[in-house]
Amino acid sequence: MILKKYIRSIPDYPKKGILFRDITTLIKNESAFKECIDQIIERSKKYKIDKIAAIESRGFVFASAVSYLLKKPFIMLRKKNKLPAETYSVDFELEYGTATIEVHKDSIDKGDSVLIIDDLIATGGTAAAAAKLVEISGGKIAAFVFAINLFDLGGSDNLVKKGYKIENLMNFPGH
Repeated sequence: MILKKYIRSIPDYPKKGILFRDITTLIKNESAFKECIDQIIERSKKYKIDKIAAIESRGFVFASAVSYLLKKPFIMLRKKNKLPAETYSVDFELEYGTATIEVHKDSIDKGDSVLIIDDLIATGGTAAAAAKLVEISGGKIAAFVFAINLFDLGGSDNLVKKGYKIENLMNFPGH
C-alpha cells in the first residue's frame, strides 16, 4: 500500500507559506491506518525499547496503537500546563513560532530506552525538545519514528547529526 496517497496537502495552513501535510485522511481509512501502524512496528523491531513516547497531539494517534501492540508503556509529551503532576519542561522553536513541551518527572526511569513517535518531522525543533525531555528524565533515545519526513526542511538531518537514529515512513517536500 502506498501511504503517501492518503496524505492531504493544505497550502497556507496554519499560516501563509506553510504547506500542511494532513494525516486525518490517512487515519480515517482503516486499511491505511493499519498499514501505517504495521510499518512503524516493523521499523521499531530493530531497537531495544522500554517505553514509547509521543509528541502531542498527532503523535499520540500512532504511538498509543504501537504501544498497545508492542505491550510497552506509553509516555505523553504534552504542551505546557497540560500534565497535572511535577514535570520537566523544554522550550523550543517551531517553524512558525515557539512552544514548550513537558513530561511527568516519574514517567521515565534512569536508563530507559525510549522510542519517540510523531506524525511528522519538519525542522526538528519539537523532536529535539522531546529528546531533551527524555534525556533530562534519565532515559536514552532508542530511535525516532515519523510517519512523514519533510526532507527539505532538514529536521531528520539535524537529528542524525546529533547522533539519533531516525525512521521515516514517507518523504514529502516541505514547500
